Amino acid sequence: MGQVGSQAQELIQSGYDAVYAGTQKSPTLRRLWHEHAEGLDFPEEFGHISFVTLAQLRLMASELNVSKGDTLVDLGCGLAGPALWMARETGADLVGVDLSTVAVEQAGARAAELGLAGQCRFVAGSFADSTLATASADGVMSEDAIQYAPDKRAFAAEAARIVRPGGRLVFTVFEVDPEHAAVMPALSVDPVSDYRPLLEDAGFSVETYEEVAGWSESLTNAYSALVAAEAALMEEMGEVAARALVLEMSLTLQLKPYRRRVLVAATRR
Repeated sequence: MGQVGSQAQELIQSGYDAVYAGTQKSPTLRRLWHEHAEGLDFPEEFGHISFVTLAQLRLMASELNVSKGDTLVDLGCGLAGPALWMARETGADLVGVDLSTVAVEQAGARAAELGLAGQCRFVAGSFADSTLATASADGVMSEDAIQYAPDKRAFAAEAARIVRPGGRLVFTVFEVDPEHAAVMPALSVDPVSDYRPLLEDAGFSVETYEEVAGWSESLTNAYSALVAAEAALMEEMGEVAARALVLEMSLTLQLKPYRRRVLVAATRR
């Protein structure tokens, strides 16, 4: 990873450390995200800050096809709501990986609260270096996070390394328009508008690559509601976390850096 990529990763880590530390303190964020992003039918105990809905998560579970005794890895797990839901529903053992040590700590505490501690563990790592053993996973998932990876080829190579041959990689991600993302520090480092070539080159066969219906409306509604609630977020989350969150959302609404949000399912050859 070059100097620019390292700087971007540090920026992402510091921003998300602050956001994750503040997320649990903000009923406003939780309420608006539940209403506009994850959906009102999403179980509150597994709430998150990606755009994955319950219907999408069920589809991801079907595509992953993991069960009790299997190992499932979530790259960029954050506070791990969707991953913990997946562990509960499938019975698979979960390993969550995130760059943010704050997220790793809070995800572990959350697993304990949900009675899933014996089935789940969380480690600090990146998309390019998960710290996990080769061929140790039966399935790998990720939710709306890979667009922030400073090296997408390194992500694809790492996913291919940790998942066994025949194992599945299933994720949602935003395709990035390089021109529109040029002034956004994290998204401009390695913008990818189509993940299929990277995955094929890394050793995956891509079976599903579909635009998620209604993604733009969901993003616009959620981000607009949260930007409008900046004062409440500042009070609840703290200035650093709220400013980081609102700045990203404001720039996204203004610059429109995303081409599409897609759901991807691939098999390790």
